[in-house]
Amino acid sequence: MKDVLNKYYQNHSLVYKIMLFIVMTVTVVYLFPKGGQFKYDIQKGKPWQYENLYAPFDFAILKTDEDVQKEIEEIEGNKKLFFTIREGIYEKVEEKYLSKILLIQEDSAAAGLGKNRIKNFGLGFLKKVYKTGFLNKSDNEKVIKNTIITLRKGNEAEDILSDKLFTTEMLVPELQKYFDKTRYQRLEQNFTTLFFEILEPNIFYDEEFTQKVIDEEVRGITINKGLVTDGERIIAKGDVVEGEKYEILISLKSEYDSQLWSKSNYNWIVFGYTVLVALVLLMLMLFLQRYRKHIWENNTKLTFIFFNVILIVFLVTIVQKYWVDYIYVVPVIILPIIFKAFFDARLGLFAHVITVLILGFIVPNSFEFIFLQIIAGIVTILTVSELHRRANLFFSIIKITGVYILAYLAFSIIQEGNAEQLKLSYFVMFALNGVLSFLSLFLILIYERTFNLVSDVSLLELSNTNSKLLRELNEKAPGTFQHSMQVANLAEASANEIGANAMLVRTGALYHDIGKMVNPMYFIENQSTNVNPHNELPPRDSADIIIGHVLKGIEIAKKNRLPDRIIDFIRTHHGTTIVYYFYRKQNDITPDQVDEKDFTYPGPIPFSKETAILMMCDACEAASKSIKEPTAMLIDELVEKVINGQMNQGQYMNSNITFKEIQTIKKVIKKKLHNIYHLRIEYPE
Repeated sequence: MKDVLNKYYQNHSLVYKIMLFIVMTVTVVYLFPKGGQFKYDIQKGKPWQYENLYAPFDFAILKTDEDVQKEIEEIEGNKKLFFTIREGIYEKVEEKYLSKILLIQEDSAAAGLGKNRIKNFGLGFLKKVYKTGFLNKSDNEKVIKNTIITLRKGNEAEDILSDKLFTTEMLVPELQKYFDKTRYQRLEQNFTTLFFEILEPNIFYDEEFTQKVIDEEVRGITINKGLVTDGERIIAKGDVVEGEKYEILISLKSEYDSQLWSKSNYNWIVFGYTVLVALVLLMLMLFLQRYRKHIWENNTKLTFIFFNVILIVFLVTIVQKYWVDYIYVVPVIILPIIFKAFFDARLGLFAHVITVLILGFIVPNSFEFIFLQIIAGIVTILTVSELHRRANLFFSIIKITGVYILAYLAFSIIQEGNAEQLKLSYFVMFALNGVLSFLSLFLILIYERTFNLVSDVSLLELSNTNSKLLRELNEKAPGTFQHSMQVANLAEASANEIGANAMLVRTGALYHDIGKMVNPMYFIENQSTNVNPHNELPPRDSADIIIGHVLKGIEIAKKNRLPDRIIDFIRTHHGTTIVYYFYRKQNDITPDQVDEKDFTYPGPIPFSKETAILMMCDACEAASKSIKEPTAMLIDELVEKVINGQMNQGQYMNSNITFKEIQTIKKVIKKKLHNIYHLRIEYPE
């Protein structure tokens, strides 16, 4: 048991990576749709690239969504309207009429008109109004003139012409017509007032029953429109996949998927998915292990990378499951934006391609989706830079959205043969995709706090010379602060020239010597008098103080929570070089008792272009102060001597920097130092 624990502690980092790999694979496979994959890739508008295809079994030709939708719209367009006759309304109105007609009878008595005749005359009009029914005013707009509607009374239903229904608008004209050329014409106004007061509608639109009938008819729509028999040829090699052939292929795919999924082969399908996903994720891990060792050895960064991959897969899976029509709204390009912000473009593109390959198992029209996302990812890597400038991200996303739209246009034209079938909803989705991509700035802020990473946004904040730590450096070691500023300018110019991360190297240069705040007077740039405290110390003790500024700097940086990427510059800016002055001084005193290790910086040597640039610029700037009368030739010779010496000591072996880039950096440093130490014209007094 003890041996097992010892082996675990010795290899705990590798064990963690294996567990992370297993968890990632299982999680992705769990998110996958549980079904098989049709073995043919159906691309509408393209020639069939496989052999002649014959039906492997009998299957029905499915109607397209457009065909089904058209039938639904036809049912809704030709729907029959149902109205309900509300019982008791006529009797209620008649009762009101009989109670109020007495006033009209009394007013008309002097005119010699019989009371019963007046009453019966009005009752005749009431019966005319309610013969078919009096339609509710708010339902009037639902009735189309001269159409058949259905009146329901209890369990009975009757079809009638809509024009036979009585409406409020018909009341005055019908009264005029009813009273015209009769002996009761003088009473028309009285009856009009009465009828407007007592009439109530008894016909109401039955929306619930109407919709119920429509739903039943919609449910009755068949999704099949034909049959393909076993052995029948579906498509020949070279035929264009379009029209009826395309519909038959889609129907075959649907039938194949439904027959493929079953409890008996479910485990095999999951096994196949597991192998494929494991292979894809293994490629990502091998890439990190071979080309990004500093990330591979950092389990936090490794977890961060896999977490973002899983996040994108999860989002696409959720949208595909519940809102598949909005699949292109998911901002997949956030992944390369974030990875480029925290790491580099090559890793960002590689991880993006790996993620898109995984998504190809999930989304419909996988070839189109993969093509669009990979192209968008490439454009993202090429255009997104300097995220601390928000305008850069804005213009980059505009370009990415434009590429999405152009690629979709091309696919649509290829598949449909023209541009008439373009769906404007896709343009809206691509625009929303671009808007959501701005969430990357918010995520970068969260990730910086959660995973202790650093991006251009935080680098901009750190490079502010008014920050607490840099102000403290300026107060305690003003000479070191000025030296750091000069080195930062040299390093930034060099990084820009070779395409390295200029913001990162500038920020690292500003903080690389913060350890000198502990004993500032032991460093010559901070000595304002001719008194040198090293004169009172043995060379070995002086070397310890000089070398100690690296370890002190790391302690101060960690105490102030500087990101690891900035601490790397403090750790590596002297590499494993020797404090040569004090080494020679000790060698003169005790030639046979000098241990070179006592005068050597602990390292490590630079492991990136940026840290290598800082080493060159720091050494050259410091050495240039030793030239009493600087000239262009002396400066050039000094730069060559310093950098070539570092190269001969193998200080750049791990920094992935080329000889050509080193030569370019030399030219930049020489030019900048010439400008710093330029000769002034002596003006006459």
